[in-house]
Amino acid sequence: MQLQDSVFIVTGGAWGLGEATVRAFHAAGAKVVIADVGVEKGEALAAALGEGAAFCKTDITSEAQAQAAVDLAVGRFGGLHGLINCAGVGPAWKIIGKEGPHPLDAFARTVNINLVGAFNMIRLAAAAMAKGEPNAEGERGVIINTASIAAFEGQVGQAAYAASKAGVVGMALPIARELARYGIRVNTIAPGLFLTPMMEALPQDVQDSLGKATPFPPRLGRPAEFAAMARSIVENVMVNAELIRLDGAVRLSGK
Repeated sequence: MQLQDSVFIVTGGAWGLGEATVRAFHAAGAKVVIADVGVEKGEALAAALGEGAAFCKTDITSEAQAQAAVDLAVGRFGGLHGLINCAGVGPAWKIIGKEGPHPLDAFARTVNINLVGAFNMIRLAAAAMAKGEPNAEGERGVIINTASIAAFEGQVGQAAYAASKAGVVGMALPIARELARYGIRVNTIAPGLFLTPMMEALPQDVQDSLGKATPFPPRLGRPAEFAAMARSIVENVMVNAELIRLDGAVRLSGK
């Protein structure tokens, strides 16, 4: 699938990996719906990009708001060809903390946003993609989910986060198998240590230390590199039901 004139929804599109993907896809000629809870940043990004970009306030756990993002893509841009799921949260709680056991609501919230929210977007976006006209390859759409290397090497305090991202990894193959009949591909990117706004909030010496943990290149990943990988997946029709670690060969330690 080519980005030129294709229509994408990017969840979490107002910042971090999502924003980089929005900018890269739009620059390549795609039409992009920025789906995010951050109204101010989302509207500012859409305004800065201009024609071919639109913002939709979207809590991905809400069926109504997720459907509104899909409807905006179809209504304003004439269809939907791709979904890039970048929205998520990454809290840290120990099972036995200083204030007692891991809060159950914190675990449930993490899974609800990272896993259930991603699935919510997938099911609604796929339904819209399936109605579109296939291209010469018989392709109607492509879905890319964002997991994490924590899905495989979760650290202390990451039980909820690791579980939610492992779920994202696990659901890709059965969904890809089901959606193959419609010409819709499903893939997953598992980023390592990336320079997201959350990481940027850390002191510079901490950022440098984390970056050096990556064998090569010995630095934090750049959001634009995530966007480049997403673009490669979109443009290569043979990439389906794949999990791609984008991590510079880093493996997380226990802490």
